[in-house]
Amino acid sequence: MKQYQRVFLIVLDSLGIGAMPDSERFGDVGVDTFGHIAERMETMKIPNLQRLGMANLHRLTGVERVEKPLARYGVLAEAGNGKDTMTGHWEMMGLKVEQPFRTFTETGFPPELIAELEKRCGKRVIGNKSASGTEILEELAEEEIATGAMIVYTSADSVLQICGNEETFDLANLYRCCEIARELTLREEWKVGRVIARPYVGRKKGEFKRTGNRHDYAVKPFGRTVMNAMKDAGLAVISVGKINDIFDGEGVTEAYRSQSSVHGMEQTVKLSEKEFTGLCFTNLVDFDALWGHRRDPIGYGKEIEAFDIGLGRLMERLTDDDLLILTADHGNDPTYKGTDHTREYVPFLAWSPSMKEGGALEQQDTFAVIGATIADNFGVEMPEGTIGKSILKELG
Repeated sequence: MKQYQRVFLIVLDSLGIGAMPDSERFGDVGVDTFGHIAERMETMKIPNLQRLGMANLHRLTGVERVEKPLARYGVLAEAGNGKDTMTGHWEMMGLKVEQPFRTFTETGFPPELIAELEKRCGKRVIGNKSASGTEILEELAEEEIATGAMIVYTSADSVLQICGNEETFDLANLYRCCEIARELTLREEWKVGRVIARPYVGRKKGEFKRTGNRHDYAVKPFGRTVMNAMKDAGLAVISVGKINDIFDGEGVTEAYRSQSSVHGMEQTVKLSEKEFTGLCFTNLVDFDALWGHRRDPIGYGKEIEAFDIGLGRLMERLTDDDLLILTADHGNDPTYKGTDHTREYVPFLAWSPSMKEGGALEQQDTFAVIGATIADNFGVEMPEGTIGKSILKELG
Protein backbone atom coordinates (compact mmCIF):
# COMPACT_ATOMS: atom_id res chain seq x y z
CA MET A 1 0.00 0.00 0.00
CA LYS A 2 1.26 3.46 -0.88
CA GLN A 3 2.23 5.56 2.09
CA TYR A 4 2.60 9.32 1.83
CA GLN A 5 5.33 11.24 3.61
CA ARG A 6 3.25 14.39 3.94
CA VAL A 7 -0.50 14.96 4.16
CA PHE A 8 -1.95 18.44 3.54
CA LEU A 9 -5.46 18.65 5.02
CA ILE A 10 -7.25 21.89 4.14
CA VAL A 11 -10.61 22.82 5.68
CA LEU A 12 -12.66 25.25 3.60
CA ASP A 13 -14.50 26.51 6.66
CA SER A 14 -18.29 26.17 6.22
CA LEU A 15 -18.32 25.03 2.56
CA GLY A 16 -21.19 22.55 2.91
CA ILE A 17 -22.73 20.75 -0.06
CA GLY A 18 -26.37 20.14 0.88
CA ALA A 19 -28.70 19.40 3.75
CA MET A 20 -28.26 16.24 5.80
CA PRO A 21 -31.33 14.10 6.49
CA ASP A 22 -31.56 15.46 10.05
CA SER A 23 -31.03 19.10 9.07
CA GLU A 24 -34.63 20.08 9.87
CA ARG A 25 -33.95 19.21 13.52
CA PHE A 26 -31.29 21.94 13.45
CA GLY A 27 -33.61 24.47 11.83
CA ASP A 28 -32.12 24.02 8.37
CA VAL A 29 -34.33 23.13 5.41
CA GLY A 30 -33.14 23.01 1.80
CA VAL A 31 -29.70 24.42 2.61
CA ASP A 32 -26.79 24.01 0.19
CA THR A 33 -23.89 26.37 0.77
CA PHE A 34 -21.77 25.67 -2.33
CA GLY A 35 -24.71 24.96 -4.64
CA HIS A 36 -26.55 28.18 -3.78
CA ILE A 37 -23.37 30.27 -4.06
CA ALA A 38 -22.81 28.93 -7.58
CA GLU A 39 -26.41 29.80 -8.49
CA ARG A 40 -25.88 33.42 -7.42
CA MET A 41 -22.58 33.90 -9.24
CA GLU A 42 -22.81 34.97 -12.89
CA THR A 43 -19.71 32.89 -13.51
CA MET A 44 -17.48 30.93 -11.18
CA LYS A 45 -13.89 30.36 -12.22
CA ILE A 46 -12.53 27.45 -10.19
CA PRO A 47 -10.46 25.47 -12.71
CA ASN A 48 -8.41 23.61 -10.11
CA LEU A 49 -11.38 22.50 -8.01
CA GLN A 50 -13.08 21.62 -11.28
CA ARG A 51 -10.30 19.37 -12.52
CA LEU A 52 -10.09 17.67 -9.13
CA GLY A 53 -13.75 16.75 -9.54
CA MET A 54 -15.73 19.17 -7.35
CA ALA A 55 -18.46 19.58 -9.99
CA ASN A 56 -18.60 15.79 -10.39
CA LEU A 57 -19.10 15.50 -6.65
CA HIS A 58 -21.76 18.22 -6.37
CA ARG A 59 -23.86 20.01 -8.99
CA LEU A 60 -22.58 23.56 -9.40
CA THR A 61 -24.38 25.96 -11.73
CA GLY A 62 -21.99 27.19 -14.42
CA VAL A 63 -19.24 24.71 -13.55
CA GLU A 64 -19.05 21.67 -15.85
CA ARG A 65 -18.23 18.16 -14.77
CA VAL A 66 -14.94 16.84 -16.12
CA GLU A 67 -14.57 13.53 -17.92
CA LYS A 68 -11.51 12.40 -15.98
CA PRO A 69 -11.34 14.03 -12.54
CA LEU A 70 -7.94 13.93 -10.88
CA ALA A 71 -9.10 13.32 -7.31
CA ARG A 72 -10.91 10.60 -5.45
CA TYR A 73 -14.03 12.38 -4.24
CA GLY A 74 -16.99 11.70 -2.00
CA VAL A 75 -19.49 13.02 0.52
CA LEU A 76 -19.06 12.99 4.30
CA ALA A 77 -21.92 13.12 6.80
CA GLU A 78 -21.43 14.48 10.30
CA ALA A 79 -21.93 11.91 13.03
CA GLY A 80 -21.69 14.38 15.91
CA ASN A 81 -24.63 16.29 17.34
CA GLY A 82 -23.89 19.78 16.13
CA LYS A 83 -22.96 22.11 13.31
CA ASP A 84 -20.18 24.17 14.85
CA THR A 85 -16.46 24.56 14.27
CA MET A 86 -15.23 22.41 17.14
CA THR A 87 -17.71 19.58 16.62
CA GLY A 88 -16.64 19.33 12.97
CA HIS A 89 -12.89 19.58 13.47
CA TRP A 90 -12.78 17.31 16.49
CA GLU A 91 -14.74 14.69 14.57
CA MET A 92 -12.21 14.82 11.73
CA MET A 93 -9.60 13.75 14.27
CA GLY A 94 -11.74 10.98 15.76
CA LEU A 95 -13.89 12.53 18.52
CA LYS A 96 -17.67 12.34 18.26
CA VAL A 97 -19.44 15.16 20.11
CA GLU A 98 -22.70 13.88 21.61
CA GLN A 99 -23.67 16.95 23.64
CA PRO A 100 -23.76 20.21 21.63
CA PHE A 101 -21.93 23.23 22.98
CA ARG A 102 -24.10 25.96 24.55
CA THR A 103 -25.19 28.91 22.43
CA PHE A 104 -26.64 32.21 23.64
CA THR A 105 -27.78 33.53 20.26
CA GLU A 106 -31.35 34.42 21.23
CA THR A 107 -30.88 35.76 24.76
CA GLY A 108 -27.33 36.98 25.18
CA PHE A 109 -25.30 35.82 28.16
CA PRO A 110 -26.94 35.45 31.59
CA PRO A 111 -26.80 38.52 33.89
CA GLU A 112 -24.89 36.50 36.49
CA LEU A 113 -22.09 35.76 34.00
CA ILE A 114 -21.91 39.38 32.83
CA ALA A 115 -21.81 40.66 36.43
CA GLU A 116 -18.96 38.31 37.31
CA LEU A 117 -17.08 39.24 34.12
CA GLU A 118 -17.42 42.96 34.89
CA LYS A 119 -16.23 42.45 38.46
CA ARG A 120 -13.20 40.37 37.50
CA CYS A 121 -12.17 42.49 34.50
CA GLY A 122 -12.90 45.90 36.02
CA LYS A 123 -14.85 47.01 32.98
CA ARG A 124 -18.52 47.65 32.22
CA VAL A 125 -19.93 45.32 29.56
CA ILE A 126 -21.87 46.70 26.60
CA GLY A 127 -23.45 44.74 23.77
CA ASN A 128 -24.23 41.26 25.13
CA LYS A 129 -26.15 40.08 22.08
CA SER A 130 -25.71 38.11 18.91
CA ALA A 131 -24.16 40.27 16.22
CA SER A 132 -21.82 40.47 13.28
CA GLY A 133 -18.31 41.45 14.35
CA THR A 134 -18.17 44.39 11.98
CA GLU A 135 -21.70 45.60 12.72
CA ILE A 136 -21.18 45.68 16.47
CA LEU A 137 -18.05 47.78 16.01
CA GLU A 138 -20.02 50.33 14.00
CA GLU A 139 -22.66 50.36 16.72
CA LEU A 140 -20.60 50.36 19.91
CA ALA A 141 -16.88 50.92 19.31
CA GLU A 142 -17.06 54.70 19.74
CA GLU A 143 -18.79 54.19 23.11
CA GLU A 144 -16.18 51.64 24.15
CA ILE A 145 -13.33 54.02 23.31
CA ALA A 146 -15.00 57.00 25.01
CA THR A 147 -16.09 55.24 28.22
CA GLY A 148 -13.59 52.41 28.69
CA ALA A 149 -16.37 49.84 28.46
CA MET A 150 -15.93 46.36 27.00
CA ILE A 151 -17.90 45.00 24.03
CA VAL A 152 -19.06 41.44 24.64
CA TYR A 153 -21.10 39.61 22.03
CA THR A 154 -21.86 36.19 20.63
CA SER A 155 -22.94 34.69 17.33
CA ALA A 156 -24.77 31.65 16.08
CA ASP A 157 -21.77 29.60 17.14
CA SER A 158 -20.88 28.60 20.71
CA VAL A 159 -18.64 31.59 21.40
CA LEU A 160 -18.15 34.55 23.71
CA GLN A 161 -16.29 37.33 21.91
CA ILE A 162 -14.69 40.44 23.38
CA CYS A 163 -13.71 43.43 21.25
CA GLY A 164 -10.84 45.67 22.20
CA ASN A 165 -9.32 48.72 20.52
CA GLU A 166 -5.59 48.10 20.27
CA GLU A 167 -4.78 51.70 21.25
CA THR A 168 -7.22 52.26 24.12
CA PHE A 169 -7.75 48.68 25.34
CA ASP A 170 -4.28 47.22 24.90
CA LEU A 171 -3.82 43.66 23.69
CA ALA A 172 -2.40 42.35 26.94
CA ASN A 173 -5.44 43.60 28.83
CA LEU A 174 -7.81 42.25 26.20
CA TYR A 175 -6.19 38.82 26.41
CA ARG A 176 -6.36 39.01 30.23
CA CYS A 177 -10.11 39.64 30.10
CA CYS A 178 -10.57 36.80 27.63
CA GLU A 179 -8.68 34.44 29.93
CA ILE A 180 -11.04 35.43 32.74
CA ALA A 181 -14.02 34.83 30.44
CA ARG A 182 -12.61 31.43 29.49
CA GLU A 183 -12.34 30.46 33.16
CA LEU A 184 -15.92 31.57 33.86
CA THR A 185 -17.38 29.84 30.81
CA LEU A 186 -15.96 26.49 31.80
CA ARG A 187 -18.89 26.26 34.21
CA GLU A 188 -21.42 23.81 32.81
CA GLU A 189 -24.32 26.30 32.75
CA TRP A 190 -22.23 28.87 30.85
CA LYS A 191 -20.00 26.54 28.87
CA VAL A 192 -19.12 27.74 25.37
CA GLY A 193 -16.72 26.16 22.92
CA ARG A 194 -14.53 29.22 22.47
CA VAL A 195 -13.79 32.65 23.88
CA ILE A 196 -12.38 34.90 21.15
CA ALA A 197 -10.36 38.11 21.51
CA ARG A 198 -11.35 40.46 18.68
CA PRO A 199 -8.89 43.39 18.58
CA TYR A 200 -9.50 46.27 16.19
CA VAL A 201 -8.13 49.66 15.20
CA GLY A 202 -9.80 52.94 14.24
CA ARG A 203 -11.42 55.80 16.17
CA LYS A 204 -14.76 56.49 14.47
CA LYS A 205 -17.52 54.85 12.46
CA GLY A 206 -16.51 53.84 8.98
CA GLU A 207 -12.85 53.43 10.00
CA PHE A 208 -12.98 50.45 12.36
CA LYS A 209 -11.06 47.42 11.17
CA ARG A 210 -10.36 44.13 12.93
CA THR A 211 -6.69 43.15 13.09
CA GLY A 212 -4.87 39.86 12.76
CA ASN A 213 -4.21 39.67 16.53
CA ARG A 214 -7.34 37.61 17.14
CA HIS A 215 -6.84 34.86 19.70
CA ASP A 216 -9.14 31.91 20.41
CA TYR A 217 -9.40 30.27 23.82
CA ALA A 218 -11.00 26.89 23.22
CA VAL A 219 -11.93 24.11 25.59
CA LYS A 220 -9.58 21.19 25.36
CA PRO A 221 -10.75 18.14 23.40
CA PHE A 222 -12.41 15.67 25.77
CA GLY A 223 -10.11 12.87 24.61
CA ARG A 224 -6.95 12.10 22.70
CA THR A 225 -7.13 12.63 18.95
CA VAL A 226 -5.21 11.37 15.93
CA MET A 227 -3.05 14.48 16.29
CA ASN A 228 -1.94 13.42 19.79
CA ALA A 229 -1.09 9.94 18.50
CA MET A 230 0.95 11.38 15.62
CA LYS A 231 2.86 13.77 17.86
CA ASP A 232 3.63 10.97 20.30
CA ALA A 233 4.97 8.92 17.38
CA GLY A 234 7.44 11.67 16.52
CA LEU A 235 5.55 12.91 13.47
CA ALA A 236 5.01 16.55 12.57
CA VAL A 237 1.57 18.09 13.13
CA ILE A 238 1.73 21.59 11.68
CA SER A 239 -1.30 23.86 12.15
CA VAL A 240 -2.18 26.82 9.93
CA GLY A 241 -4.91 29.29 10.85
CA LYS A 242 -7.15 28.57 13.84
CA ILE A 243 -6.41 24.81 14.06
CA ASN A 244 -4.10 25.31 17.04
CA ASP A 245 -6.84 27.24 18.86
CA ILE A 246 -9.57 24.72 18.02
CA PHE A 247 -7.56 21.92 19.63
CA ASP A 248 -6.09 24.17 22.35
CA GLY A 249 -2.63 23.15 21.18
CA GLU A 250 -3.25 19.44 21.79
CA GLY A 251 -1.23 17.32 19.37
CA VAL A 252 0.30 20.32 17.56
CA THR A 253 4.06 20.44 17.02
CA GLU A 254 4.26 23.73 15.09
CA ALA A 255 1.66 26.51 14.67
CA TYR A 256 1.20 29.41 12.25
CA ARG A 257 -1.44 32.13 12.64
CA SER A 258 -3.08 33.46 9.47
CA GLN A 259 -4.17 37.00 8.64
CA SER A 260 -6.75 35.77 6.11
CA SER A 261 -7.68 32.73 4.06
CA VAL A 262 -5.49 33.91 1.20
CA HIS A 263 -2.62 34.26 3.67
CA GLY A 264 -3.39 30.79 5.03
CA MET A 265 -2.98 29.32 1.56
CA GLU A 266 0.25 31.25 1.06
CA GLN A 267 1.55 29.78 4.32
CA THR A 268 0.51 26.28 3.23
CA VAL A 269 2.24 26.69 -0.12
CA LYS A 270 5.36 27.85 1.72
CA LEU A 271 5.19 24.83 4.03
CA SER A 272 5.04 22.56 0.98
CA GLU A 273 8.62 23.61 0.32
CA LYS A 274 9.64 22.34 3.75
CA GLU A 275 10.80 18.78 4.33
CA PHE A 276 8.80 17.03 7.05
CA THR A 277 6.99 13.77 7.72
CA GLY A 278 3.47 14.16 9.00
CA LEU A 279 0.42 16.40 8.71
CA CYS A 280 -0.09 20.02 7.69
CA PHE A 281 -3.59 20.92 8.93
CA THR A 282 -4.99 24.21 7.56
CA ASN A 283 -8.23 26.06 8.29
CA LEU A 284 -9.37 28.84 5.96
CA VAL A 285 -11.80 30.83 8.10
CA ASP A 286 -12.84 33.72 5.84
CA PHE A 287 -15.39 31.64 3.94
CA ASP A 288 -17.34 31.39 7.18
CA ALA A 289 -16.46 34.55 9.11
CA LEU A 290 -16.51 37.12 6.30
CA TRP A 291 -19.15 35.76 3.96
CA GLY A 292 -21.27 32.96 5.41
CA HIS A 293 -22.30 34.69 8.63
CA ARG A 294 -22.79 37.97 6.76
CA ARG A 295 -25.01 36.25 4.19
CA ASP A 296 -22.97 37.43 1.21
CA PRO A 297 -23.02 34.73 -1.50
CA ILE A 298 -21.11 36.83 -4.04
CA GLY A 299 -18.32 37.61 -1.57
CA TYR A 300 -18.22 33.95 -0.65
CA GLY A 301 -18.00 32.95 -4.31
CA LYS A 302 -15.12 35.34 -4.94
CA GLU A 303 -13.33 33.92 -1.88
CA ILE A 304 -13.65 30.44 -3.39
CA GLU A 305 -12.16 31.74 -6.63
CA ALA A 306 -9.25 33.28 -4.70
CA PHE A 307 -8.71 29.97 -2.92
CA ASP A 308 -8.67 28.15 -6.26
CA ILE A 309 -5.69 30.24 -7.38
CA GLY A 310 -3.78 29.28 -4.24
CA LEU A 311 -4.84 25.67 -4.69
CA GLY A 312 -3.26 25.63 -8.14
CA ARG A 313 0.01 26.93 -6.72
CA LEU A 314 0.00 24.25 -4.05
CA MET A 315 -0.77 21.46 -6.51
CA GLU A 316 2.20 22.51 -8.66
CA ARG A 317 4.53 21.99 -5.69
CA LEU A 318 3.27 18.66 -4.39
CA THR A 319 5.19 15.47 -5.18
CA ASP A 320 4.32 11.79 -5.48
CA ASP A 321 4.97 11.43 -1.73
CA ASP A 322 2.28 14.00 -0.83
CA LEU A 323 -1.46 13.61 -0.29
CA LEU A 324 -3.84 16.58 -0.46
CA ILE A 325 -7.25 16.39 1.24
CA LEU A 326 -9.91 19.12 0.89
CA THR A 327 -12.99 19.18 3.09
CA ALA A 328 -15.24 21.41 5.28
CA ASP A 329 -16.43 21.37 8.88
CA HIS A 330 -20.13 22.33 8.46
CA GLY A 331 -22.25 24.53 6.21
CA ASN A 332 -23.12 28.23 6.33
CA ASP A 333 -25.52 28.83 3.46
CA PRO A 334 -25.31 32.57 2.69
CA THR A 335 -28.73 32.46 0.99
CA TYR A 336 -30.50 31.03 4.05
CA LYS A 337 -32.33 32.91 6.81
CA GLY A 338 -30.51 34.14 9.90
CA THR A 339 -26.75 34.06 10.34
CA ASP A 340 -26.27 30.56 11.73
CA HIS A 341 -24.19 27.65 10.50
CA THR A 342 -26.19 25.06 8.58
CA ARG A 343 -26.28 21.29 9.07
CA GLU A 344 -24.86 19.93 5.81
CA TYR A 345 -22.84 17.22 4.19
CA VAL A 346 -19.27 18.25 3.39
CA PRO A 347 -17.01 17.43 0.42
CA PHE A 348 -14.04 15.11 0.54
CA LEU A 349 -11.45 15.32 -2.23
CA ALA A 350 -8.14 13.47 -2.02
CA TRP A 351 -5.38 13.84 -4.60
CA SER A 352 -1.73 13.03 -5.06
CA PRO A 353 0.41 13.39 -8.19
CA SER A 354 1.06 9.65 -7.81
CA MET A 355 -2.61 8.67 -8.18
CA LYS A 356 -3.32 6.69 -11.33
CA GLU A 357 -6.89 7.93 -11.66
CA GLY A 358 -9.64 9.77 -9.82
CA GLY A 359 -13.25 8.83 -9.32
CA ALA A 360 -16.15 8.61 -6.91
CA LEU A 361 -15.99 7.14 -3.42
CA GLU A 362 -18.86 5.76 -1.36
CA GLN A 363 -20.57 8.22 0.97
CA GLN A 364 -19.14 8.06 4.49
CA ASP A 365 -21.13 8.43 7.71
CA THR A 366 -18.58 10.46 9.65
CA PHE A 367 -15.88 13.08 9.15
CA ALA A 368 -13.63 10.78 11.21
CA VAL A 369 -12.61 8.82 8.11
CA ILE A 370 -10.17 11.69 7.55
CA GLY A 371 -8.23 11.18 10.76
CA ALA A 372 -8.43 7.39 10.50
CA THR A 373 -7.03 7.49 6.97
CA ILE A 374 -4.18 9.78 8.04
CA ALA A 375 -3.39 7.54 11.02
CA ASP A 376 -3.41 4.48 8.77
CA ASN A 377 -1.06 6.16 6.33
CA PHE A 378 1.53 6.76 9.05
CA GLY A 379 1.01 3.43 10.80
CA VAL A 380 -0.31 5.13 13.94
CA GLU A 381 -2.97 3.49 16.11
CA MET A 382 -6.20 5.39 16.64
CA PRO A 383 -6.47 6.50 20.30
CA GLU A 384 -8.91 4.72 22.55
CA GLY A 385 -12.43 6.15 22.34
CA THR A 386 -12.08 7.57 18.84
CA ILE A 387 -14.27 6.74 15.86
CA GLY A 388 -13.63 6.38 12.14
CA LYS A 389 -12.30 3.85 9.67
CA SER A 390 -9.53 4.30 7.13
CA ILE A 391 -10.30 4.61 3.42
CA LEU A 392 -6.62 4.72 2.44
CA LYS A 393 -6.97 1.58 0.26
CA GLU A 394 -9.83 3.20 -1.66
CA LEU A 395 -7.66 6.19 -2.57
CA GLY A 396 -5.47 3.96 -4.74
